[in-house]
Amino acid sequence: MPSVKLHQWKLRKKQPTAIQVGQMANDLHLQDLTAQVLLLRGVTTAEQGVEFLQAGLSALPDPDLLPDMGIACARLEQALVQGEKIAVHGDYDVDGITGCTLLVETLRALGGEVEYHIPLRLKDGYGLSADAIRQAQKNGCSLVISVDCGVSAQAEAELAAELGLDLIITDHHQPPDNLPVCLALINPHLSTNHFPWQELSGVGVAFFLLVGLRRYLREKGYFSKRSEPDLRQGLDLVALGTIADIVPLGGVNRILVRSGLQLLEAGTRPGVAALKRVADVKQVSSGTVGFRLAPRLNAAGRLEDAALGVKLLLGDDPQDIDPLAELLNNFNRDRQQLEQQTLAEAIALVEEQNHPKRHSIVLARENWHSGVIGIVASRLVERYHRPTVMIALENGMGKGSARSIGNFHLYQALKQSAESLDGFGGHAMAAGLSIREKNLETFISTFEQVARATLSAEDLLPVLLHDGEVDLSRFNLSLLKELEGLDPFGAGNPQPAFVSRNCRVYSPRILADKHLKFEVEQDGSRVGCIAFGKAEYFDQLDGEIDLLYRPGINQWRGKESIQLQIIDLCASECGNND
Repeated sequence: MPSVKLHQWKLRKKQPTAIQVGQMANDLHLQDLTAQVLLLRGVTTAEQGVEFLQAGLSALPDPDLLPDMGIACARLEQALVQGEKIAVHGDYDVDGITGCTLLVETLRALGGEVEYHIPLRLKDGYGLSADAIRQAQKNGCSLVISVDCGVSAQAEAELAAELGLDLIITDHHQPPDNLPVCLALINPHLSTNHFPWQELSGVGVAFFLLVGLRRYLREKGYFSKRSEPDLRQGLDLVALGTIADIVPLGGVNRILVRSGLQLLEAGTRPGVAALKRVADVKQVSSGTVGFRLAPRLNAAGRLEDAALGVKLLLGDDPQDIDPLAELLNNFNRDRQQLEQQTLAEAIALVEEQNHPKRHSIVLARENWHSGVIGIVASRLVERYHRPTVMIALENGMGKGSARSIGNFHLYQALKQSAESLDGFGGHAMAAGLSIREKNLETFISTFEQVARATLSAEDLLPVLLHDGEVDLSRFNLSLLKELEGLDPFGAGNPQPAFVSRNCRVYSPRILADKHLKFEVEQDGSRVGCIAFGKAEYFDQLDGEIDLLYRPGINQWRGKESIQLQIIDLCASECGNND
């Protein structure tokens, strides 16, 4: 199967009319291009625009709109008042680490006696751990709270009940047909949900549990003799987990992340400050969180023990924190090397199988590290644009991580392939599974049938979305700063991207053997460009070219200039049209 080289360039949505653009620009006091970007993100009224640009924490929905919120808050109040011991069970990714940290930190601030458990990826696997539930009971806990896991944990919920433990599940993954029986199940995807924003992260669900609990405690007079915790101080954790889990950064998530990024920038949490130092992060953005901070927290769970991440984020002693941050940084370096090795082996397998007409990729091998196969699956999706499942085999059993493309709902696809699986869970774009090696061929066949029935030939061509065709002369520093005001950028709110055609290249050169740097001119307007990882395009920088790019501001020696970050390019006659 050859890697995909050709990309379709498409406008994000139907082109708004000049009247719509002008009205939005006038109502919000924006330049036309910024107004167009908002319209292409579904912001169609002035009220929505004000909410998108200015909504603060006071605009957050009522937590009681989430399922079972009242039941959970009443039980937590009882545990706090009676001094019961509480166990928090997280997950081994950044969402689970931050959610666990947030619950432990806040419940302790409320006077609770709280312990926590994060499963070991290689030993325990995903989800609620039966061993952890047994250990919680042995340790004298009477209440267990999950975060970022549990919606599929029927057997573990039964075990908790048998041991006399009350179980509160907080999760954001797609619920199965048969739900676990527990005291409270808080998940915005349940049919009983009335919360207006379903796409919360796991740490986001945990945050709203704490908001609901604080209000409940107020009403019960709990704070008459103790101070209330400031829940805003935990929003740095919410931002970390929400960005890392790639949930849409619109609506409620946008409000939470925008406030949380300010805390991350301030670095008031000692563990975050240490993490920023080892990651060499000078200025925090959603990009630096996703690509610099989160991978170092994730690396602990991928290669060792994710509880180290919780320890780092809860800590306040530099003698403990600084070595921990260095350790996570080293884990991340090891993870990168392991990822590159696994990716090379996976590409070799795809090319060896040579199935150019397949609609999906499923690969399995002994000795693959289950901590990196999810990242490698993402790389294969980027390279081949097919739904991809990577499976690490050991002693006849396989642990799998899957990543998807547009128009292919992974969770539903795995549901249709469930007869071959021991278990599965996840979202539309990312999922995990467990499978017996003897069922592998059946699964590969069934998964491919689902992909063929779902995906058209056009779906298999990768699409690069943009916000319109623009003449380079329209860009100035004022406009670019206005566009920067639309952040935080990420899933659901991508950084604005535009197309400019018939540009002529000047002074092209290759940097560090893999990047391109050059200037382009269009009708007398000349702008600098940087194309990361695109040295192979050097020979195409001849004659007039079309560019798809993100415009930005480059700062060098105290001066600001316009710079285009190139996403894709082609000769002007290549036909990358909407």
